[in-house]
Amino acid sequence: MAYENLIVERDENIGVITLNRPPANPINLATLNELDQALTEFEKDKAIRVLIITGAGEKGFSAGFDVKTAGTPESEKTGPRGVEVFSRIEKYPKPVIAAINGFALGGGCELAMVCHFRIMVDSERAVIGLSEIDLGIIPGWGGTQRLPRLVGKTKALEMLLLGKRISAPEALNIGLITKVSQPTELMKDAKELAKALAKKAPVAVQVILDVVTRGLETTTDEGVKIEREGSQRVTKTKDAMEGMIAFVQKREPVFTGE
Repeated sequence: MAYENLIVERDENIGVITLNRPPANPINLATLNELDQALTEFEKDKAIRVLIITGAGEKGFSAGFDVKTAGTPESEKTGPRGVEVFSRIEKYPKPVIAAINGFALGGGCELAMVCHFRIMVDSERAVIGLSEIDLGIIPGWGGTQRLPRLVGKTKALEMLLLGKRISAPEALNIGLITKVSQPTELMKDAKELAKALAKKAPVAVQVILDVVTRGLETTTDEGVKIEREGSQRVTKTKDAMEGMIAFVQKREPVFTGE
């Protein structure tokens, strides 16, 4: 597929998706449709084990919803489509890393939050937050639900009700991001994390992503049952045997995804 709003690349076993609508990389319906297609492409490719999502240019990761489309027939479809695509990322069977290269605001913050890891540059331009309240609206792609789950209710309400934008160090301090990176090191750091994840047993990685996501939606007791089902599935794989043999032989395991 030809992409007009994204740059889709492969780097060995890493898939890289770049939002390509600089300088602000706003998200419209076409961008969401292309993002969904890229997710399908990489999910089918067994050679790809980890994804990185970033933004083009030096200014921003994404400013979120493309306000230029507000009030148009397109915008009526963009809301539910964004919910659908973002939910897919959150439940994606391969780890997804957000490499936040600048501001991540509104829907840009919501996109970052559905990724499993978030690495953000430390610079004056790099802030993250949900500032929809300043426009008299509220987040529409899951922000009010995911932010409290990541940082707690009190901090989430402060950010949501005040439209507060925070820096990378503060985002790290409250648990919103995984790591702070220097601007020149962002993609290097993201790819180092991706390579470390890619070395792990693919089925075990997939099951952990699944049981953690599903477990957070239910009680602890039900979550433990989900975990047990996942454990039984993983122990039957060839990779589980390889991991045990490699441990006994005191060597690095070579996982194949079987």
